[in-house]
Amino acid sequence: MSLHGTYDPTNIFAKILRGEAPCCKVMETDHSLAFMDLFPQAPGHTLVIPKGAGRNLLDTDDAILSAAIKDVKKVAQAVDMAFAPDGIIITQFNGEAAGQSVFHLHFHIIPRFEKQPFERHGRSQPADTEVLHAQAAKIAAALKKLGA
Repeated sequence: MSLHGTYDPTNIFAKILRGEAPCCKVMETDHSLAFMDLFPQAPGHTLVIPKGAGRNLLDTDDAILSAAIKDVKKVAQAVDMAFAPDGIIITQFNGEAAGQSVFHLHFHIIPRFEKQPFERHGRSQPADTEVLHAQAAKIAAALKKLGA
């Protein structure tokens, strides 16, 4: 896959946005959707995807990026409140060589705990959906407390 390839509207995140695939939703705004990563690297690992089409940061419209990063900040604040981690990783990959595996722009919000092992991304088995739904509810409650 090329870094500058064409956006594929059949990617899994586009399907989630259209309601054709399930997710453990955390928050939805006019601009973005936040949901739990099915293959989390840590408890509370959340994804934020813009609703506008874009393969990566480099080919996404600036207005879409601007709205999306504000939602990333809100969700990161809620993850911080909900899980009280020692730190939070916010990351985004551009192109297959950089680790991008779904070619729809997305941001990872990953709580980090000093004494907790860090899971490998894309492990072979997805997380338990009941656990993910409980984590999503915890983050959504924090968002509500934050007024988001």
